[in-house]
Amino acid sequence: MAEPAIDWDAWTEQATEWLSAYIRVDTVNPPGNETRACDFLGAILDAEGIPYDLYTPDGDETRKSLVARLPGTGARGKPLILLNHTDVVPFERDHWTVEPLGGEVRDGYVWGRGAMDMKGMGIMELITFLIHRRQGLPLTRDLVFMAVADEEAGSAFGVEFFDRAHPELLDCEYVINEGGGGSTEVLGVERNTFNIGVAEKGPLWLLLRAHGRPGHGSVPHDDNAADRLVRALQRIQDWDRPLIPSPEVKEYFQQLHDAGILEQEPTAEVLAGFAKTNPRIQSVQMNSISLTTLTAGVKHNVIPAQAEATLDVRLVPGYDPEEFIREITEVIDDEKVDIERVFGSSSPASPLDTELYAVMTREAKRAIEDAVVVPSVGTGFTDSRVFRRRGVTSYGFVPTLTASADQGRVHGNDERVSIENLRLGMQILHHTVRGICG
Repeated sequence: MAEPAIDWDAWTEQATEWLSAYIRVDTVNPPGNETRACDFLGAILDAEGIPYDLYTPDGDETRKSLVARLPGTGARGKPLILLNHTDVVPFERDHWTVEPLGGEVRDGYVWGRGAMDMKGMGIMELITFLIHRRQGLPLTRDLVFMAVADEEAGSAFGVEFFDRAHPELLDCEYVINEGGGGSTEVLGVERNTFNIGVAEKGPLWLLLRAHGRPGHGSVPHDDNAADRLVRALQRIQDWDRPLIPSPEVKEYFQQLHDAGILEQEPTAEVLAGFAKTNPRIQSVQMNSISLTTLTAGVKHNVIPAQAEATLDVRLVPGYDPEEFIREITEVIDDEKVDIERVFGSSSPASPLDTELYAVMTREAKRAIEDAVVVPSVGTGFTDSRVFRRRGVTSYGFVPTLTASADQGRVHGNDERVSIENLRLGMQILHHTVRGICG
């Protein structure tokens, strides 16, 4: 029997209104205050008569996460989780042309921090959740809406908290999350392309701490902690690390070649050539290192006894963090430079041969007939890593088509999402959910 028709005009208007209001909910992390997002989302669920649970990490009432569930028969297996995070990154107000937390609707866009990362996707997920409730659509597995805190700062108050204290919440068959999005251009070729995120680089945040002998600045000596740190950083800068393209990266380029977007066969030499001219393609193929902070000294004429630097390291999927730390220790080659592991996480890739992957591909092509759908590896990390560590198949799938002019707005200035993309994303996501849960 055919399912009831969906008024996508009405839902697009509702999505625009809700996203605009959601952006105005200040959940900039730090400090987070994600309970505000739970209050906002909870009010919508309350109005729909949908029960939900709130989870408070370590007694911090400001950092709550929300989980709602529509029960299914279980005939097709364990639940599908629609995962989204409620926190957003800080912004530099002076560099924006609109109010970052204003949620302004103008020129066919909703503007503001979180529009793309990832309150927009959160609203898309919420709406397919509500459509199932309102229309009483049958579910052959539980459908879970999960809005979590703290993704932007490492998830200690979000899914990592769930992993420690409520592992039962992570027991599912599939997760749809951020980490893969569509674009209207790829490798300089105008072509609608949807990326399905199947893997991501593993974060390994390191603190380097150099020790030396303090003294008066007028009497230089060879045990200056700041000098020692600078030498260590220069050795890291000069470190010639190899390219390590993962099977998923190779498959991405092979499928682009098969689709006629990449003319050359994606050999190791071709991928190395791309890496020389494209920082993102280089990063996805190697263990990358970014120097992010430097701290040393207390006064202009005092030689410091200690100097520190932070490194944002991202390891290719599957690379052993301990092996990397051993390697960088050898490169630095200085017993007076300590290496502290601040944060680290790694996870395997999700498979490409699943029913959900096939459904996502089918629905994306059904919506955009000439679209290319390819697996991708993210240079950043998402909450999917926690599920993948547990063997749960998790995909990044934000089914929108972003123009090249908007690609750099995530974590940047004047973040925005088009209303047209909200509509497209809702439609593809909803049909995907029906395909795997119906």
